[in-house]
Amino acid sequence: MKMSHYIWQNKNWHNFRWDTSALLSALSECRLLQGKLLSKVSTLGLELGREAQAEIVIEEAVKTSAIEGERLSRESVRSSVARRLGLPSAGLPVDRHTDGLVGILLDATQNFDMPLTADRLHGWHAALFPTGYSGLHKVSAGEWRGEEPMRVVSGPVGRETVHFEAPPAGRVDGEMRRFFQWWQGEQGKVEGLLRAAIVHFRFVTIHPYEDGNGRLARALTDLALAQDDRQAVRYYSLSAQIMVERDSYYGVLEKCQKGDGDITEWLSWFLGCFSRSIARSDRILTTVFDKVAFWNLHARTSLTERQRKIVNRLLDCGREGFEGGLSTRKYVSITGASRATAFRELEQLLGLGVIRRRPGGGRSASYELVWP
Repeated sequence: MKMSHYIWQNKNWHNFRWDTSALLSALSECRLLQGKLLSKVSTLGLELGREAQAEIVIEEAVKTSAIEGERLSRESVRSSVARRLGLPSAGLPVDRHTDGLVGILLDATQNFDMPLTADRLHGWHAALFPTGYSGLHKVSAGEWRGEEPMRVVSGPVGRETVHFEAPPAGRVDGEMRRFFQWWQGEQGKVEGLLRAAIVHFRFVTIHPYEDGNGRLARALTDLALAQDDRQAVRYYSLSAQIMVERDSYYGVLEKCQKGDGDITEWLSWFLGCFSRSIARSDRILTTVFDKVAFWNLHARTSLTERQRKIVNRLLDCGREGFEGGLSTRKYVSITGASRATAFRELEQLLGLGVIRRRPGGGRSASYELVWP
């Protein structure tokens, strides 16, 4: 049998096949880890739960953009997340692009029961490109892509390697109508984790927008996962793990997009990535538990508003702290205090045992938190 070059060129291409027996062990592992994680976070109080949610959303926003080669300011993302979740923030300015992405990620989990429609998806796409531009390239925000062929390529101009070409623009509207019908009809009929993996694969294969398809595919995957576990809060970041495994991610996608409809290899990779993302969540959530332990230790420590701001910024950075440590200059920059006030308040924090001097000293003295 002669195979078409791309999967979507096959008749009824979205009638995927897979070997269930080859996936049972990975599925069991995913469910076991998922249960352990939910059990662990079920003990979190409201405030701590929101802190944990914030850390995961920050990680997800930063890494889902990094997969596409876009670098977001973690502090800007943190301010956007804090504002939307009603948490204290550093008051840093938030650009519309960052805020739009954070809004999409929160909508995907918090509103998992809302219908998925073209209008909702167009709204997400428009939020990704609030200025109508992706870099210097003008984007038709909130609209299916135009007639220009959509290809995934790599390599220098003139010697590009075409990894994938999406269906022609004339097919996009019909493909997405079938996608929405399938989304609604298959919920509860296909194993939830497999459905999330299929959502991702099917969407990126259609590639309905001229830009932003990867980020939207990962948001849709989060939405499908939230519908599966009925949780409005995500305690692991799939995008963070995909970023770690980016080469194999693109490799298995390309292989199955050029296949005959058997997506066992993609489903197997997705389940493995899911398991590893849950294992990785422990490291992300450690920041939250560390913050709680720190403030429990210093519940009666009297600090100024500026000192609390600095301490919270250091806590947000985790145990690695600021690059190069906390200096008087950084204290002035972050708090707006005078140099004399910064020096005095740093000395107070030293005396209280909140911070300590890093190895070195002299005129370039720097400090780090004393962790519980």
